[in-house]
Amino acid sequence: MAIPVETFFLVPEGEGTLQARIRQMIAEGILSGRFRKGEKLPSSRKLAAHLGVSRITVTLALTELQANDYLESRDRSGYYVSDNAPEPPAFDAPAPRNDAVDWARAIGRRYSEGDTPEKPLDWARHPYPFIYGQSDPAIFDHANWRQCALRALGQKDFHALSADHYDRDDPKLVEFIARHTLPRRGILAQPSEILVTMGAQNALWLAAQVLLTQRRVAVIENPCYHALRDILTQSRCALVPVDVDRDGLPPEALPARADVIFTTPSHQAPTNATMPLSRRRALLDAAAAREALIVEDDYEFEMSFLHPPLPALKSLDTDGRVIYVGSFSKSIFPGLRLGYLVGSRAFIREARALRASVLRHPPGLMQRTAAYFLSLGHYDSLIRRMSRVLARRREVMEAALTREGLEIAGRGVFGGSSIWMQGPESVDTAVLERALRAQGVLIEPGAPFFHGQTRPRNFYRLAYSSIPEERIAEGITRLARELA
Repeated sequence: MAIPVETFFLVPEGEGTLQARIRQMIAEGILSGRFRKGEKLPSSRKLAAHLGVSRITVTLALTELQANDYLESRDRSGYYVSDNAPEPPAFDAPAPRNDAVDWARAIGRRYSEGDTPEKPLDWARHPYPFIYGQSDPAIFDHANWRQCALRALGQKDFHALSADHYDRDDPKLVEFIARHTLPRRGILAQPSEILVTMGAQNALWLAAQVLLTQRRVAVIENPCYHALRDILTQSRCALVPVDVDRDGLPPEALPARADVIFTTPSHQAPTNATMPLSRRRALLDAAAAREALIVEDDYEFEMSFLHPPLPALKSLDTDGRVIYVGSFSKSIFPGLRLGYLVGSRAFIREARALRASVLRHPPGLMQRTAAYFLSLGHYDSLIRRMSRVLARRREVMEAALTREGLEIAGRGVFGGSSIWMQGPESVDTAVLERALRAQGVLIEPGAPFFHGQTRPRNFYRLAYSSIPEERIAEGITRLARELA
């Protein structure tokens, strides 16, 4: 396909002859990276008609660009960007010179200064990626996902794919969540009590926006999921961190006033602590005494490959106090961005209205494809296969960590996909991470998970969901060598 002729335009106030301006226009397109090597230009006839100039003017400009190696001509095919064309600069284009806006003054609220760190997008190129939250293509069921996507694209499902559903969700997906996913956690819910979200993080954001104001108090675990702390900071509520122990969030440490309590009882993020049943009941009692709500993030319950997980906190809730957050992004693949909220009708009604004002609903194609993948049994098969692989990888990793004498600070009682590690107090794992990256080893520094100015800097997280079993031992050896 040729580069669309609509992408070519002459600046009205440009200087020089028409021929020179056309040459400059095409050369700038190549130098900026908009036109890439091997791409075909529109025909001289189309380009001339679009620009409102004579064809001979365009032809002369193209001929000179060919002479300067910007373009090459192919017999009876036209002009293409030359393989010998100058390379675009390997840096971002500078801001427009006429940008006279004082952005420090113009920006009313800042969202870019949170704790959530930038993660390497090229993680798959590193041989030892102990990186959390990514999926392993060797495990995923590509063939059946493709078949479900093709089925969702069919004429029978055209309405689900193409229609604007306003604030509604795919009924097939909601039905599966209500009838299959939630009962596994001991939760019974009606469709009107379920809202599909763009992943768990979007669900947490919706909950924070609906439940919190500047005059309300939110309790978070310390350490906790750093993106949650960013969300709550942006909501401008009063934020109270409570240190977790080996059993997760201790109810007796809650402040006297708490409006919303955010917790990860089944798999504390990031320490992997599991809250015992007795503490879960105590937490519900403590929340009731304070007339507080609880937001339960059950982000990794499907990864319970060692033992069946304990019932969700929501399943023990008898007065509608718990709002439950679930996700398919960890168990299927992170780019899916599908999660869900479960709560009382009054809460879901407000969350649905807020979601509709921001993005209407998650894309219909993804919802219907996921609904087929789940309902046809492919999801359960994927979870079983993933559980076997993760169990073996964890066994290999724990053996390697023991052999190298590295200290484990927390591991999931029922499974999971990561291990929480503690280095010597003298070690800054942010510095360690940079040194290891140069050796092809990726780890996740722990400081961003902690609250406050004086954060421990010797913790780090090792995930085993993205690294092949045969590379784990060597990666741990390199980590131990660098620590030593």
